[in-house]
Amino acid sequence: MANQETIVALATATGSGAIAIIRVSGTDAIAIVNRVFRGKDLSQQSTHTVHFGTIRDGDEVLDEVLVSLFVGPNSYTGENVVELSTHNSRYIIERIIQLLVSGGARAAQPGEFTLRAFLNGKMDLSQAEAVADLIASNSAASHQVAMQQMRGGFSNLLKQLREQLIHFASLIELELDFSEEDVEFANREQLKSLVLEINTVVRRLITSFEQGNVLKNGVPVVIAGKPNVGKSTLLNSLLNEERAIVSDIAGTTRDTIEDEINIHGVSFRFIDTAGIRDTMDIIEAKGVERTREKMRQARLIIYLADPQQDDVDEIDSQIAEVAALGVPYVVVVNKTDLLTQTHREALANIKPLFISAKNNVGVEELKDELLRKVNLHNLDSDDVLVTNIRHVAALRKTSESLGKVLDGIDNPVTSDFLAMDIRQALHHLGEITGSVSTDDLLDNIFSKFCIGK
Repeated sequence: MANQETIVALATATGSGAIAIIRVSGTDAIAIVNRVFRGKDLSQQSTHTVHFGTIRDGDEVLDEVLVSLFVGPNSYTGENVVELSTHNSRYIIERIIQLLVSGGARAAQPGEFTLRAFLNGKMDLSQAEAVADLIASNSAASHQVAMQQMRGGFSNLLKQLREQLIHFASLIELELDFSEEDVEFANREQLKSLVLEINTVVRRLITSFEQGNVLKNGVPVVIAGKPNVGKSTLLNSLLNEERAIVSDIAGTTRDTIEDEINIHGVSFRFIDTAGIRDTMDIIEAKGVERTREKMRQARLIIYLADPQQDDVDEIDSQIAEVAALGVPYVVVVNKTDLLTQTHREALANIKPLFISAKNNVGVEELKDELLRKVNLHNLDSDDVLVTNIRHVAALRKTSESLGKVLDGIDNPVTSDFLAMDIRQALHHLGEITGSVSTDDLLDNIFSKFCIGK
């Protein structure tokens, strides 16, 4: 790294708690902490050791601490790293950080510790981004995907693809050196077979983004239906709290209400919406339009039907409108405790789920059906899923370049054009892992990290 400044930041969240960790990283990290630490001489201690002592500002004792020592390159950042475990007092934390800054460190920027880990070769760019995803994970599924990427599953796959492509790229480049002799070092049929194979993997990764993005951000599920079918009651039952106002008055919900729960390791983001009906009320009409827009954007729709309001033909018509959106849906009949046997028999062909949201009957079965619909509960820990929009954009460009390589083989072009398209494919793959990067790209990625990471 060109910048060898020592940086310091609070690595744990602010707020109530017993312990806080202050992280220091850089060439002078051990020396700076050693000047204010009273205990063992840290400069003489081995890496990956913990030492008890006090932090002092002159003769004033600021706190009793545990100091964890990581001597570079065997550390998270690849530099000397010292982590001070202090009591979680804002006053103590601020005094210690000010003391370390006056001793030669500077306050770290957001994501700067992980940026240094990337620049020092401790992880590639996709792994660094997975660190942020791991911190933000709020379900077993999102945690699993982030861990898989942080441990290099995605990176290793890309590395294999690049190595295979680089081999042929070098042979094509060699042909350019002997262009006057009209020789071929790269077998075109073997190259075509390889490019087809790589492009198949790339396209599979692109396709996985829809699933990966859902795992990362949660499954958006819209609860829709006509007024007074129990949408808000169902939301409250799913969340097990009074999140939405429930009333017998039609049109009570006029805007969307959202909240999130975890179902067997998968995060679902439920969206309660205004009842769908024709209305002269301008505000309610806007709510209905928002409902339709949310339905189009959803990954899954729970459509509540009420056979006490509408006959089977009308319900069939409502379901047909939902089906036309092309979004997976589940038909649910609420208020099952009020239904007659005639109602149930009339709905036999529709095969809805019968629930009573008010009495919490059938809600667990509905949750199981939602899991089946999104098919996210049986993920293989070895599955490589793309969860980052930057990655999928680079993969799409890679696929375009590989398509041009195939066109160049099928409609023979000179080696220099073939080499250019292969280099472009390698460039776009390299953008994902950071083997090809720019300062603007790095600034954009790491500025979104929290300070201290």
